[in-house]
Order: sequence, then structure tokens, then C-alpha cells
Amino acid sequence: MSPGKRVVVADDDVLVREGIVSVLSGAGYQVVGQARDGDELGAAVREQAPDLAVIDIRMPPTQTWEGLDAAHAIRAEAPEVGILLLSAYVEVETAIDLLEGGQRIGYLLKDRILKAADVVDALERIADGGSVVDPGLVQALVSQRRRDDPLGELTPREREVLAQMAEGRSNSGIAGRLFITEGAVEKHVRSILSKLDLPTTEDSHRRVLAVLTFLGAR
Repeated sequence: MSPGKRVVVADDDVLVREGIVSVLSGAGYQVVGQARDGDELGAAVREQAPDLAVIDIRMPPTQTWEGLDAAHAIRAEAPEVGILLLSAYVEVETAIDLLEGGQRIGYLLKDRILKAADVVDALERIADGGSVVDPGLVQALVSQRRRDDPLGELTPREREVLAQMAEGRSNSGIAGRLFITEGAVEKHVRSILSKLDLPTTEDSHRRVLAVLTFLGAR
């Protein structure tokens, strides 16, 4: 748990924003700022020095990539701030660059907001220095790969483990979610990294970034 962490929330839809604020406040977070666009978000981060920022990718004035641009600016000015990006759509091309850019970063589809536990779980993992990727993005990345891609060599179980890896879960966390032993997870991870020609590492964050880098390659 990350009780007392300071958070700013940016979304131009007041109902969505207030819903996120309610969820976070109920989970013990301190919501120290709210913003409707990138400019307000930048000002709130500079004034409040939060631990975390929850940011809608599409915000005024153009409803395109203002939130993503603001996230990049925050990462450049205050790299210690954890960032959770929200989107109503699977933004593969726009999200992957930032996700590959460092620790304490996450991406969730907005329908996750309806599941308070998912939002809180994501923020806790980001606050702890991890990366979080919505399963919807993982599936979109996988579906975009060519038929001759090495992902085609993965077994169905290995694909399940890969999806959990990309969400930032540890081997023990994956074991709990898939109801298999941690030893079995370790075996699947070794097989996945071997088939994808990715280096083996004990650093879970570097493992996630390696997988994301591979999946995002064209």
C-alpha cells in the first residue's frame, strides 16, 4: 500500500476526474491538485510536487496528445514523479514511446476506472518503481505482429505469462494470477526470453521494458 502519497489528476471530463479523485481519496491517497488541460497540469506539478500524476492522454484544446505531451514534459522536469496514463482507446503508437522511457510509468484504458482496485493496484506498483500496462494494449501489440514473428512460437500459456510480465507483475504475482507454481512461471519466463531472443535478467523493470521494446518494434 502507498497511503499518503500525493497525487494530481488531469482529465477535462469533470465527472471522470471527480470519480478518480473519489477512488484515490478512499484508498488513502492525498489528491493535491486537479487539472483540465496540459497547462494546468504542468502548473499543478510544479506547485504541488506530487509523487504521482494520473493523466488523460486526450485533453483540450485539440483532444489529441496533450496529455501525452504533458507527461513527457513532467518526465523531463521531474523524473521522480510516477505517471499513470489513461485513455478511452488503445493508443499503441503514442503510449509505447513513453512506456519504454523509464520506471514509474503506467497505461490503463479508462474502463478500468470502473474497477477501483485496478486503478489503486496500478498506482501502487508505479509508486514502487514498476511499470504497468493494460492487458488491452498488450493484446493490441501482440495482434499487430507479423505471422512470421517469434511471438508465433509462444505457447498459449507463455502468451498468458508474457501478458502478466508486461503488466509489471513479479514471478510470484504471475503464479498467483494464473494459479500455477512460481517454479513453473520461472520456466515459462526463461522460455519466453529465449524464444524472443531477449536477455535474462532478475530486474523485473528491465524485463518489462525489454518485452515492450520487442513488441513495439516495427
